[in-house]
Amino acid sequence: MNANQTYIMFNTASVGAAYFMLGLSLWLAPVDLATKGYWAMGILLLTGSLVNLVKYRTDERISAETTAKIEKARNEKLISEYVGKE
Repeated sequence: MNANQTYIMFNTASVGAAYFMLGLSLWLAPVDLATKGYWAMGILLLTGSLVNLVKYRTDERISAETTAKIEKARNEKLISEYVGKE
């Protein structure tokens, strides 16, 4: 198992533990069921928003890296063609 897999497994376990503790505290909270449901919906919506934000940022970074690679390759081709003419 490489370091990246260990890192992913550790983060997955940490998120699972955090959700378990959050669910337990929600279950044991001294409030009525409607309030618990409202809090649970907030937790789920926040989680979905965070996943979407991370995915958007990752896609944006990958797009920028791809554009930079294409521009670099184009510039190298132009330079090699220019130098090759002499």
